[in-house]
Amino acid sequence: MATGGCRCGAIRYEVTGNAVHNALCHCRDCQLGSGAPMVAWMAAKADDFRVTKGEPVVFNGNGASFRQFCGTCGTPLFFVNEEVLPGLVDIQSVTLDDPDAHPPQAQIQVAERRAWMTKLGEMPEFARFPGM
Repeated sequence: MATGGCRCGAIRYEVTGNAVHNALCHCRDCQLGSGAPMVAWMAAKADDFRVTKGEPVVFNGNGASFRQFCGTCGTPLFFVNEEVLPGLVDIQSVTLDDPDAHPPQAQIQVAERRAWMTKLGEMPEFARFPGM
C-alpha cells in the first residue's frame, strides 16, 4: 500500500495494489498543469485508489481530461482521462509519502519536452542554494 497527500494535509489518499506504470511526462498539458517542465506520475487502478481525507478540486482542461488538486494549498494531485487511460488514476508521485519507493521507469510525451531538459546533465549541481 502507498499513501500520500497534498502539502497542507487537507487531502490524503491511499493506493492498494501495484502501480500500473511510473513515468515522467513531458506533455504541454502537464507542464501547464504543474508549472514545471515535466511531471512524475504513478498510475494505479481506479479500484485500488481512494481519497481518505478531504475533497480535491476538479478542473476539466480538455474534454475527458480531469486534473484534481488541493483547493487550499494548490498541490496538483491526480489526473483522470477515461478515454486515454480507462480505469486508471494517475497520481503525481512526488505527493506520495515515500516518493522514492516508486521511481519513474520511462519518459513519455518527449515530443513536447522542453529542449533544454535534454542538457540537464551538463548543468552545475548544488546540494542547496549556491553560496549558502
